[in-house]
Parts: sequence; C-alpha cells; structure tokens
Amino acid sequence: MNWTIFRRMASAVVIAGALSGILLSGVQQLQVEKIILKAEEYEKAGEAAEHAHQHDAAAPAAAAGHEHEHGHDADEWEPADGAERTGYTVLANVSMAIGFALMLVAAIAVSGRQVGWRSGLLWGLAGYLVFFVAPSLGLPPEVPGTLAAPLHARQLWWVMTAGMTAVGLGAIVYARAWPWKLLGALVLVVPHVIGAPQPETHGGVAPEELAQAFIHATAIANAVFWLALGGLTGFFYRRFG
Repeated sequence: MNWTIFRRMASAVVIAGALSGILLSGVQQLQVEKIILKAEEYEKAGEAAEHAHQHDAAAPAAAAGHEHEHGHDADEWEPADGAERTGYTVLANVSMAIGFALMLVAAIAVSGRQVGWRSGLLWGLAGYLVFFVAPSLGLPPEVPGTLAAPLHARQLWWVMTAGMTAVGLGAIVYARAWPWKLLGALVLVVPHVIGAPQPETHGGVAPEELAQAFIHATAIANAVFWLALGGLTGFFYRRFG
C-alpha cells in the first residue's frame, strides 16, 4: 500500500468517524441525556441521604475524618452541565467513532470485499451486534447509581464477549465448510454460558422504569450510530480508497 492510498483511507476513517460521532451526540442529546440527568438527581439525593445518616451516627472524634473525605469528593472535577458537558461528550464520541471506523476499514481491507454505502450498512450492523448487542445481553447499559460488579471483571467479560462475537460472526459469514460455521455459532454463545460478572445485590437508586428507558434509548442511539458509521465508512472507503 503506497502513501497516497493510506492517506485516502485515513481520510475516509476520519470523515466517517467525525460525522457518525456528531450524529451520535445529537441522538444522545435528544433522548439519552435527559435520562442520565434524571438518574443523577436520584444518585445525588441518595448520596446526600447516606452522608446525612453517617454524620448523625458518627462519633464526634470521627467527624473531622468525614469532613476531610467530603472535601476530597468536592475537589473531584467533572464538566459543568450545559455547553461544557456537551462539548466533552461530542469530543469523546467523535474520538470513539474514529477508532471504530478504523477497525471497520481494517476489517473491510482484510476481507477483500468490494464495499459501498449499502454493504457498509451490513458492516455497521455487524459492529452493532459485536460491540453493543452481545455485551448488553450480560451487561445491559446502566444509569448512574446502579449497583454493579467490579469494573475490572466487567471489562474483561466485555472484551471477551466482543472478541468472540466478532470471531463467531466472521466464521459464520466467511467460512465455506459447515463445521467451521458450526464452530462459529458455538463461539458466539460461550461468553453467555460463562456468564457476565454480577453484583452481590442488584438494584440502584433510580426507579426501574428509568433504568429500562435508558436501556431502550441507548439501544436506539447505538443502532443509529453503527448504521451511520457503517454506511459512511463504506461510502468514503469506496470514494477515497
């Protein structure tokens, strides 16, 4: 691959990723962000109630330690609600989308298949299944304040599930012999047989209907994102590559 082709493919990745990331941010702003803000209200109310309970139950000698802890929490930085928070969200989404577009272009190049925006939609659908649907079967999206298993365990299971789903789908689609296709199907279910790590106690401070609304809104937002990313990547890959 010469430098000119590489530069064109990089342009396709950046443009498709940037446009898809901006679109995702817009969809999130319309339906996902308001659910997160509402859940954060419940989370802050729960934290305030817990701190008040600890303060009432604590001995005077421990009060100074609690004040120090609360002061430390107050020093933790987070973007302010409004334009600042939206700006950081857009930046994070665009960066993530460019990374996923790079992975799509690499997979398309390895496959050796011709691609346009229509076939790009299929690649986007595969990305949606690999990176959202399959992991969400064991670890559904969670609103702030939800009890969860340790982060490291969840991350390991998520990576394993995404990787095995990609391998399984690849075997089903590209393998010619039926035994390999069957093996691919078996690979798909292995992470779910193992099971995702779960907390000792399920629940959270937000109402159950809010948690369910977040799952549905996130599923729709990710579907829009992945289809847009796949279609745009296919379009610009064909045009520049």
